[in-house]
Amino acid sequence: MKYHIEKNTVQETLVIPLFGRLVCSEHFPELFSDPEAKRICDSLDYDFAEKRKKMESAAGLFGALEVAQRQYDLRCEAEAYLKEHPKAAVVNLGCGLDDTFSKVDNGQCKGYNIDLPDVIKVRNDLLPAGERETNLACDLNDFSWMDEIDASGGAVFFAAGVFYYFRTDDVKKLFCAMAEHFPGGVLAFDSCNKRGAKLMRKTWLKEAGITDVSAFFSLEDESELDRWSDRFASVTAKSYMRGYRDIYSKVGLFHKLMIRFCDGLVRMKIVRIAFGRHSKK
Repeated sequence: MKYHIEKNTVQETLVIPLFGRLVCSEHFPELFSDPEAKRICDSLDYDFAEKRKKMESAAGLFGALEVAQRQYDLRCEAEAYLKEHPKAAVVNLGCGLDDTFSKVDNGQCKGYNIDLPDVIKVRNDLLPAGERETNLACDLNDFSWMDEIDASGGAVFFAAGVFYYFRTDDVKKLFCAMAEHFPGGVLAFDSCNKRGAKLMRKTWLKEAGITDVSAFFSLEDESELDRWSDRFASVTAKSYMRGYRDIYSKVGLFHKLMIRFCDGLVRMKIVRIAFGRHSKK
């Protein structure tokens, strides 16, 4: 029996990025392969016909490319950290139905997937935790979740499409608390500038009921974060679509233009913060 997905619910919002990864793997098989996305989508009682029509347009397919490339980028960050800290905690902040832990699992690390209770309920049904993996139902702004993470072997945190929904003050409090709690850890996440946030207002921000976009997190330049905490050992950033592997030559003209737009005008990046073991002097 297939798992039923209701329209206009949190379940549907979780399924769309998953479907984006599937569509991207179908159209760009030389770049992306995501059998888990196909497995879950095939197990759902949901009519994807309308979503597929939109996602297979030129603009929709670029959105699918973004979703898949973002997962690839953050996976690279997790794998790089695990090479130096093979027994680290791999922590997916605002996990949705993302399966990055299973993709980076080296047989020694521990995985934690954190999201709100209604999201974790769906995740437990569709993507139950595997060996050495834990699904945690918690609001990220309730810092008690930090006590659930075994960071004795180090910790790498990542968030995909999450902090755009957070007020800047809350993001700062969260990042500073993580730096205090997890010295030697690393956080990677995607960001864009205010122009990008304003464009998003017409789509998911509007749907989320957010009108005062200026209060929500955006980043003109990663150097802005250096002033947030003296426990940030370093703050670096790479291009979202070209920084971890350059897919520019693998796509058509329209998507090339979109990549240039994302890099130049909305400053889409993957930002990496390394937490120092001691405060800066």
